[in-house]
Formats: sequence, structure tokens, C-alpha cells
Amino acid sequence: MNNDLIKELKQSLKGDISTDETTLTEYSHDASLFEVKPQVVVFPRDQEDVESLVNFVNKHKKENPGLSLTGRAAGTDMSGGALSESIIVAFGKYFNHTPVLNGNISTTEPGVFYRDFETETLKRNLIFPSYPASKGICAMGGIFNNNSGGEKSLQYGKTENYVRRVKVVLSDGKTYEFKKLGEQELKEKMSQNDFEGEIYQKMYKLINDNYDEIMNAKPDVSKNSAGYFLWNVYDREQKAFDLTQLWVGAQGTLGLMLEGDLELVPVHEHRGMLIIYLHDMSHLGQIINAVLELNPESFESYDDNTLKLALKYFPEFAKQLGLFGMIEAGLAFLPAFFELFTGRKLPKLVLQVDFTSNERREVEDKLQALREKLKPLHPTTQTAEEGQEKKYWLVRRESFNLLRKKIRDKHTAPFIDDFVIKPEYISEVLPRVTDILKQYPEFIYTVAGHVGNGNFHIIPLVDIKNPRVRTAIPEISNKVYKIVTEYRGSTTGEHNDGLIRTPYLKQMYGEKIVKLFEETKKIFDPENIFNRGKKVNGSLEYAMHHLRENW
Repeated sequence: MNNDLIKELKQSLKGDISTDETTLTEYSHDASLFEVKPQVVVFPRDQEDVESLVNFVNKHKKENPGLSLTGRAAGTDMSGGALSESIIVAFGKYFNHTPVLNGNISTTEPGVFYRDFETETLKRNLIFPSYPASKGICAMGGIFNNNSGGEKSLQYGKTENYVRRVKVVLSDGKTYEFKKLGEQELKEKMSQNDFEGEIYQKMYKLINDNYDEIMNAKPDVSKNSAGYFLWNVYDREQKAFDLTQLWVGAQGTLGLMLEGDLELVPVHEHRGMLIIYLHDMSHLGQIINAVLELNPESFESYDDNTLKLALKYFPEFAKQLGLFGMIEAGLAFLPAFFELFTGRKLPKLVLQVDFTSNERREVEDKLQALREKLKPLHPTTQTAEEGQEKKYWLVRRESFNLLRKKIRDKHTAPFIDDFVIKPEYISEVLPRVTDILKQYPEFIYTVAGHVGNGNFHIIPLVDIKNPRVRTAIPEISNKVYKIVTEYRGSTTGEHNDGLIRTPYLKQMYGEKIVKLFEETKKIFDPENIFNRGKKVNGSLEYAMHHLRENW
């Protein structure tokens, strides 16, 4: 953008605009592998500012084809979804007002940190159950736009299950609201002779004309953030049409979100945890089946590599937690330290099974039932008394968060970090995936994730400047995603497509469904002004060309 355009942009907005090198460098990165430098970062103050931004881009798009708008909340995206060479629209500064609760519905803005959101909901003994592992640092805009999930998604599902309304600015520079519509309401919307009416007409036709193919394209897993969720929009039996289901997980490629409504659930009073230590994986499938039969709230896992790295880099780990957290972490890791220093083998996999209820007896009964089910398989188990399970969650959450950061000369490389297959295939798929990684000695990898959903986070630690590492990233991705597709899984259960996985959507869904994704994008955003190169028309070559150099 030239100086005249930047001057015009400043005159058209009440919010702040930054073009200084420090700000541009900061917004060149998120939590992904990539570095993409924007030309300007805008901090819109209100709805009118966001509308003005869209109108500005529309006005100058013809003579400046590269102009685009990419929304950003906390910048914790691991796929490169919040990066752009043009205009970053940063919502954290002004779109961060205290959420408003009306019964069990909370209205929130994209720039609100989840930690602040949860503080408000817990005052009513309510919680949004689909929070991610990054709950301490992420914001609500990313939760909506990535279709976030996390440790409670096994029982409660993902963000898509709780979105009730979104307020958005579309490509005509006007603000609209989307929510679930009945048959008559849909007909009324489709009868409108305006842009909103056109969207409803075209989206209804696209989904209705391709209904069976769309329904068959839905991945055969419980969690998915890949592509546009066309299969969730139109319920023929209920005659309901809900474009919020298209919006959630769209990574801001259809417009810019101003606020949204989320349904909340009550917090259970009691909880209990069983920790299962597996020194071999021979009975993993049977254990998974036994656990799932009892309907736990969460069922998590991490491998011996995760534990070894957390122990090896414990000073860095502890420093992040503060004094009290360091003491708690030390106590939680004590058995692992003992095994490591006495030469005993660490367990290959640690499983955490969390039961919750408003009745203490129900929690105790489920823990006892699971212990009985596991007896014939002879795993080592440990029960965390109520209140003590926190330290085990500390190991699971914080070891993962540690691995998202730079550790001495190594960097996290999230690129196959979020695949999903049905839990019954874990014992087949996981060894095949780790066998691929073993072929690349430059990659120190860890395996953790939501085993109850078959959703695994494999995040290698690498020297990103090593040419062999940079060459291997697409090679490993191709091999792993071929396996995931073979099992009708998803390349991403929570972290979304962004720069790193958009190029694999055709492999996952096939050419016809990807064409429908492209049509969807054109219906909402005919001039391609919102978050270009994500969800549709993404290039693996572009992504690899923008691998980060400096950390």
C-alpha cells in the first residue's frame, strides 16, 4: 500500500493504524511455522470501523488486487490462519468488552481472552465446554473461527454445537446476523431482493442440489475443522437452515465477526480421575473401548517422548509456571523423575480418564467399574483423589504448552499436529505415523492428544533452519495425510486449515467437494477480500516459501 492509501485509510477510521516495523514484525507471526509480513495493522474501534475497512478495500481492489482483510484475535493460531501480506484486522484492543450473560447464553466479542470469558461464566457456575488447551492465552475470535475443541469435547462436542448467533460484516460492507431459521423464516430471507437474500438463495441451492454428496463427504470422526461445514447447515428432517454452522470454523474467510452468542453448560460438582500407565501398546484398543463405555468427560494421553522432553527441559517448564506452579509440577513429575534416574523405562503412553457428575457416588462407581474392566489387562493405574487431579492436568496441559515454544536451539513445528481418526483405529494408525517420523532423525517428536476422540497432536521439535527439515515437512505431511484419508479421518480436528493444511483439502474431500467450498467462498466473498489463501486456493508452495527463519 502506498502512502496515499494509508493516509486515506487513517482518515476513514476512528481506530488505530500501525505501519511501524515493530508492529508489522509482531503480526508477521502466530503460533505456526510461518512468517508473512503485513503492510498495515488496523485496530478497529467499533462496527462502523469494520464496515469502513471493507468499503475501503472494495473501493481500491481493482487497482490493488492484492488488498485483503485478515481478522486476528490473540494470534495463537497454529496453522498460519491469522497471517496476511495485506491488512491485519486486530480485534484484541477494542473488541474485548466484558461478556454479557442472559441465562445460559453468553454474548462475546472476538478480542475477549478466553480466561476472562471463563471468569465471568464461572460466576454463574457455567462454562463453555469446548475450550482448547491454549485456554490461558487464546481469544474468543479464534474459538469461533477455528471451531475449537479440547479436553471436554469427548462428552460435550465442539464449538459448532454451542454457537447460537453470529454478528458479522460481509463483503458489501454491511453488518448482518446469522442464526438458525425455520422453514418459513428461510423463505422470507430468500425472498429478499438484496445481498443477504442472494446468499440464502445461493447457499440453499448449493446444498440442496448436492445434498447426498455433501452428507457423504462429512469425515467419519467426532471432531473436524477442515473445510467448510456444509453438511451442518441444512437439516431436511427438521427443515432448519443455520448459516452459523457454515461460519464457525471458516477462519474469517467469509467476513469479519463482531460478536457471537454461545450456549453454556453447568459445571459439575464432583470429579475423579484414573491415570493408566502403559509400558506397551498391546491392549490399547481394548482399554479405549472399556473407557469409552463409561462415558468419561475427557480421555487424554501423552507419550514417553512428551514426558522425557518435559523432564529434560524442566527448568524452562517450571519458569513458565511460577513458584507455586513449579512446586506442583515437581510433585506431579516426581515418579517420572524417579524412573528416569533409576534406569527404569518410562511408560510408553500415559492415559488420563476424567469422570464428572453432580453426584459423588456416580464418580466413584465409574472409577471402580473402570478398574474392574481393566483388571484382566493388568495395566498400572493410579487414582487421583478429588482435587488432586489438577496436578495431572498440569502435566498434560503444560507439557503441551511448553512444546509450543522455543526450547534452546529447537523450535516447535506444527504441521501434522491435529489429525483425527476413529478411536478404534488408533492402534493401527499411530504406529504407521510414528514409523514415518522415525525415518527423519532431524525430528524429535512427541505424541499427545484427545485419545477418546482419536485426535492426536504430534508436534516435532526441530532446527527449522536445517534445509533437510524444511524439505521433509511436505514429505511427511503427504505420507501422514494419505493414511488419515485412507481411514476417512480428518487432517485437523481443532487447529484448522490455514496455510499448512488448505492444500490437502482436495486429497481429503475430493475435487467435487472442494469445488463446492470454492463456490461457497464466492457466494459470500465474490472479490476474495477476506483472508485469502485459506480454506480455498491455498498453495503448498506458498506455505513452504514462507517458513519462518527467525524465532
